[in-house]
Amino acid sequence: MSYRTSPDPERTTMPPGIPYIVGNEAAERFSFYGMKGILAVFMVQYLHLMNDAPERAMTETAAAEAVHLFNGWVYLTPFFGALLSDIFSGKYRTIIWLSVVYCMGHAALAFMGIRGEAAVWLFVGLALICLGSGGIKPCVSAHVGDQFGPGNSHLLSKVFNWFYFSINLGAFISMLLTPWLLKWYGPHLAFGVPGILMAIATIVFWMGRRKFVHIPPGGMRFVQELATPDGWKTLLKLAPLYLFVAMFWALFDQTQSTWVFQALDMDRRFLGIDWLPSQVQSINSLFVLTFIPLFAYGLYPLIDKFWKLTSLRKIALGLIGMSLSFALVALVQMRIDGGATPNIGWQFLAYALLTAAEVMVSIVALEFAYTQSPRTMKSLVMCFYLGAVALGNFFTAGVNHFIQVDSPAAILEHKLEEATARGDSVSATVAHAGFDESLGTEDDLAMRYLTGTGLVVTIPGEEIFEEAAGRIEAAAAADNNRLPRPEAGTALLASLPDPWGRPLRYYLENSTTARISSDGPDQAPKTPWDVGLRITVAAPGETDPEQSWTAALRPGTEWLQRRKEALGVLQAGEAAAMAGPFTRETYAGGGTRLEGAAYFWFFTGLMLATALLFIPYACLYRGKTILQR
Repeated sequence: MSYRTSPDPERTTMPPGIPYIVGNEAAERFSFYGMKGILAVFMVQYLHLMNDAPERAMTETAAAEAVHLFNGWVYLTPFFGALLSDIFSGKYRTIIWLSVVYCMGHAALAFMGIRGEAAVWLFVGLALICLGSGGIKPCVSAHVGDQFGPGNSHLLSKVFNWFYFSINLGAFISMLLTPWLLKWYGPHLAFGVPGILMAIATIVFWMGRRKFVHIPPGGMRFVQELATPDGWKTLLKLAPLYLFVAMFWALFDQTQSTWVFQALDMDRRFLGIDWLPSQVQSINSLFVLTFIPLFAYGLYPLIDKFWKLTSLRKIALGLIGMSLSFALVALVQMRIDGGATPNIGWQFLAYALLTAAEVMVSIVALEFAYTQSPRTMKSLVMCFYLGAVALGNFFTAGVNHFIQVDSPAAILEHKLEEATARGDSVSATVAHAGFDESLGTEDDLAMRYLTGTGLVVTIPGEEIFEEAAGRIEAAAAADNNRLPRPEAGTALLASLPDPWGRPLRYYLENSTTARISSDGPDQAPKTPWDVGLRITVAAPGETDPEQSWTAALRPGTEWLQRRKEALGVLQAGEAAAMAGPFTRETYAGGGTRLEGAAYFWFFTGLMLATALLFIPYACLYRGKTILQR
């Protein structure tokens, strides 16, 4: 069957294929954001329990690195999709083919842990999703623009707004539902439902095939135009814009990682709802659904009466708004570092600022990149925009990789696995030479597996840390189980030196967790040889689940609790009941060089510098609008 290969020049109304594209995008974004919304929490709290025996849990910093590496590859593979589309197969066929790959990736995640190593299935699933989701990204957005000709080009801006509206509608629903599914029904269903929605998205898109304009692939014309001075000139003029947008996404996508981990340490009761940490992200999509019409039909026309609000000026305002958003999150983290439990409403306010920035940067830059590109290079130029998202996420992943402190516990865990494979008792202890690289000395580390508890690290001078913990717990017990503030805790430990004669460090990670640490035998902070002990105070119990309107839709206990019981791992609440309100855990290394509020202030400063540097670029940029004909 032959399809229309160019827009109807006489049509002044909306193209007939747009509803199918928008419907496809809503379902596809449900699948993608639902999966990605729970990814960080899954890596930290669930992944190590997916195999037959519990393993060492991933740290929050390592999970943040992994999430942003995944995001980076998702937004880098559009180069492959764009080349496949613009040279060989065209946009429609590329979208259909890679959507099948996309569905296979979701299936791999849904079956994770049923057979084989869960981490391998996670990698395979995420790799397939990177190829599928990333590959279709430049094609879908460019496919929208291809439906318009000179007669209805005035509707293009409105359609890009509704296109973005559908993205956030799907994201909003999925980021409310999938964290709930993960908590009560576990990873298989939580990852499976987004996979079903991706299959629906593929079917909806296929149903619209006779309604679409099918722009043929450029073939050698694509290569010829790429080699022309105009093609390269366009790319070079847009290159600085992509770098500025990259820094925006370096911050924005942390709502799926570091903002989620911050929410774990906050009072999440707000607006009569007990929010799950991963659900808080959904407020961004809700704000987008509100802000798009508010900005397009209210704020922009109002500002335009006094100051010509060009696309580049909108982007500049958005970059400044992102700086304000992260500054607010940094202030919230400062309160958490001080032992307070701020209400999640403060993060909601930060989301409002972030969403306003998103509407002024993401939507506008997406449309701007399309209108500035040559006709046969639409997908390629769009994927350069998406490549900016990848660059920003790779930057954030790099920061999180650099600030991680190695932990000898990883080496010990590997040795313990080897001992178990040899048939040694699971209670066997494995040793690791310390800083002096000699076994049998006082700085050696050891690890063993305790049934019902898991992996336990033995550190040098453990009795000193136990005594220090006793002082902190006594002070907390005298103050209604509130951990001492940093200054008070440091004073309590002043007369108790570490095993090497240096002062112990006291740090509040949040209102329920404190850390007592030593710089270790190398006498340098933030190295693999730091040793210490964490104290956790049992948090107040959650709201009676029977009080929730969802009580009839869920089992009596959370999936994570059922899984730990199946593996014989003692629950935190059970441990607290046996040992009192306090629990202790020794550790070696594995910290982070950029901790607490300092992390968020670092990115705030980078974003503010980016916004200031963007202003002269916006003033000097010269370009022209190019549409299909």
